[in-house]
This record gives sequence, structure tokens and C-alpha cells, in this order.
Amino acid sequence: MNLNKAMIIGNLTRDPEVKTTPSGITVASFAVATNFVWKDQQGQKQERAEFHNIVAWRRLAEICGQYLRKGSKVYMEGRMQTRDWTGEDGVKRYRTEIVADNMIMLDTKGGAANSAPAPAPAPTQEQPAPSAEPVIDANEPVGGAGEDTNEEDIKVENIPF
Repeated sequence: MNLNKAMIIGNLTRDPEVKTTPSGITVASFAVATNFVWKDQQGQKQERAEFHNIVAWRRLAEICGQYLRKGSKVYMEGRMQTRDWTGEDGVKRYRTEIVADNMIMLDTKGGAANSAPAPAPAPTQEQPAPSAEPVIDANEPVGGAGEDTNEEDIKVENIPF
């Protein structure tokens, strides 16, 4: 049995860069910084930042591009992947990244790093209050070229933050 699972909580170091592949698939890339704090042998507090490259595909990429900004606090979950290629100078290069499956936005409503377009309205009888943090699943179906897309997939008034 094998397991390849990465889970991190940190802050975006830059706005997501969203692109579309020639086949029409949306991809977003960004980095998340995490901190590790410990005390050395002399009892001095030490801190080290680690920077994680994140890649999100399809619907999750669209949501990341729309709602995440530099400084946003997020929980990212996915799998580790290392790509290699040969640069123009002939040197083989490597990039390790987390291919995201799920994302939870952790900024508080109205927080400085959260730049969502509009706050969600108060719950009504037709729209009960959400029971948990919003979890974004990369496996949601996505309308591609030639498919009938549903415009009701995401509405600002349905987002509970």
C-alpha cells in the first residue's frame, strides 16, 4: 500500500496565477508559506519558513483564482508531485509541488487578506445557515468545451463566508 498525501495550513505568498490549457482546462498556481518554530539547545526561539508550490486544476483552480489573494490563510490538501524538464541551457530542472484536491479558506469574514466580492446574506428559511467551513473538492464536475455548463454552480450569495 502507498500513500501520497500533503496537508498544509499557511498564507499565500502571491496572488494565484490562473491559465487555461490549449484543451480548455483551467489551472492555477501559487505558493503557500508555512512556519516551523522550535527552541535550540540554548533555549533561543528559532523560526523557519517553508514555501510550498501549489497547483490546482479545473473548478478548484477557478475558485482559487477568484477568492484567494496574497496573504490569504488557507488549508490545502493534495498529493506531492515532482516534475522535471530540461531548461534552455540544457540543465535538467526539478520542481516539487502539491497538486491540490481540496481547499478551505481560513480567513475570517471581512479579514484584511480576504477579498471576496461581497458578503453572504443572512440565512433565510429557504437558505439554512452552513454547518461547516466551505470545502472545495477538485473532483467536482466541470463543464468543458462542448459541454452544457450550469451557471448556478457558484453564486456569491451561496458562499458562507
